[in-house]
Amino acid sequence: MKKFGGFWFLVALSFVVLPVLYFLMRTNKTLPIYNPYQIDASLVDSAVQSIQKSHTIADFSLLNQNGDTVTGQIVKNKVYVAEFFFATCQDICPLMNAQMQRIFQKFKTENDFAILSFSVQPERDTPSALSAYALKYGATLPTWQFLTGDKPQIYTLARQSYFLMKKESVGEGAGDKYDFIHTNFFVLIDRQKRIRGYYDGTNKKQVDILMQDIALLLAEK
Repeated sequence: MKKFGGFWFLVALSFVVLPVLYFLMRTNKTLPIYNPYQIDASLVDSAVQSIQKSHTIADFSLLNQNGDTVTGQIVKNKVYVAEFFFATCQDICPLMNAQMQRIFQKFKTENDFAILSFSVQPERDTPSALSAYALKYGATLPTWQFLTGDKPQIYTLARQSYFLMKKESVGEGAGDKYDFIHTNFFVLIDRQKRIRGYYDGTNKKQVDILMQDIALLLAEK
């Protein structure tokens, strides 16, 4: 009888100990901080390849889906996810924004979280077009910002801040009329404007990991 009681005591104890251990393992996870020299050189604009530490996302001035001018101040001291897409895309963008919608639904009540969706076809994606697109995904301000405006500025951000495609890979670069960026990656940025992770925005499992990592960064002091 003693052995039997001891067995059930150990079972009961495991229900207490294992969750605590899991919590400690989760909270001890540390996300990397990405600088240009750590990223595939083919994705990093040559102008910033030599930076080995202290890389942060550059400021910007663009229009959101309401037609308001917004700057990097909208994500000051916030954890956020960035993507580059275009509203008429029929292949990866619907998959990406279906996954981004999951992120939005999970974190939309967090004051310290945001999503920035940069249009890579700003000449077509006017604020009104982006407003209609945002409505399709139930996106609301201020959490989910759809951004359009100066194409060279957007493309410079993609290549020199987020490192999503090198200048020479498509078109003539510099955000001119022949230039085009198309990527499936989401980029996670911390409160200090540093890159903390890249995730396939079309892959549910990777987005699940991304949501765990968002929670991790939100919990950081």
